[in-house]
Amino acid sequence: MIASAFDRLLDDLAAGRPAAIARAVSVVENHRPGFDRLLAALHARTGRARRIGITGPPGAGKSTLTTQLAMALRAAGQRVAIVAVDPTSPFTGGALLGDRIRMEAIALDPGIFIRSLATRGSLGGLSAATREVCDVLDAAGFDAVLIETVGVGQSELDVARAADSTLVVLVPESGDSIQTLKAGVMEIADVFCVNKADRPGADRLRNDIELMLGLRGGGASADLPAHHGIDLTALAKDPEHREFVKDAMNPARAARRAAAGEQTDRWTPPVLASVAAKGEGVPAVLDALDRHFRYLETSGRLRERRRTRLRERVVEAVEQRVRQRLWADAGTDAWLAERLPALEAGEATPFGVADALLARSGPLLTTTHP
Repeated sequence: MIASAFDRLLDDLAAGRPAAIARAVSVVENHRPGFDRLLAALHARTGRARRIGITGPPGAGKSTLTTQLAMALRAAGQRVAIVAVDPTSPFTGGALLGDRIRMEAIALDPGIFIRSLATRGSLGGLSAATREVCDVLDAAGFDAVLIETVGVGQSELDVARAADSTLVVLVPESGDSIQTLKAGVMEIADVFCVNKADRPGADRLRNDIELMLGLRGGGASADLPAHHGIDLTALAKDPEHREFVKDAMNPARAARRAAAGEQTDRWTPPVLASVAAKGEGVPAVLDALDRHFRYLETSGRLRERRRTRLRERVVEAVEQRVRQRLWADAGTDAWLAERLPALEAGEATPFGVADALLARSGPLLTTTHP
């Protein structure tokens, strides 16, 4: 990328021109020459956009809910970018990128930018370049970036590291309470949404999730007086402890009460219901996401999350460059080939060879490359 073209791309990005945004995203997604220089130039502009991850099993209605949330944010005057990640075929290497098709209702809105990414074999529900693409969109001036994951099940945990707030979308058919507990998404959710709530079993699923949150939180009896052989019946008659006793006897109720309204000390995920296809329940979901973002800001957790994200980006960059420098070097490949007979004969171990390889590769790893 020549200097004049590079400067022009930066200027067009700053002006929010869609063609420039699309080109910059393509450069970063495909790691074309100059992508790291582009990200470096944009770094000072990042940190302004609010990033919302949306995950859940296939068929939960994530795309429909994402569309509805984008429309609600637009109605509030915000510019919205959507990163929709689709699975890559292990046979052809291609991806349908169908999320964009499902979002046709907002595709022509000039204040909404939609980009589909293929996973390209990356696990965890996101494309390997998702966070870098989000940085480009952040620097381009969008107020909110919605990140919709693949929808492959229990392994989609990367979104929690890429987003400020994580919305987990479930449906009544998502499975019983034990299956829900097994899913790693139980640990990453900041807001739960049971979508397609007009189907049978929605209320039961909501109650199951609230029960698990109440048991996991362990706060139902935190304010009860500590005493061996406590008489809950007597405490229930005391106005000061009546609500605490009810919470201790009903963890789901405790979680529901803790999640209602503004939270300051500890965040308990609200469990909401929606019928996204009809727009029902969407305002409540957006309100919960707004409340969570305010909680992050007031508690200092937002800074913690974003600092962790930056640290992980450095780790990823180091690992990526080490791999590139080592395995693109013909001398390294030849050196390793010479040690394979000793490995086969049991005279050397993979760990010993790895240590020797790193020791001999110091100049290769530490020399600054143009």
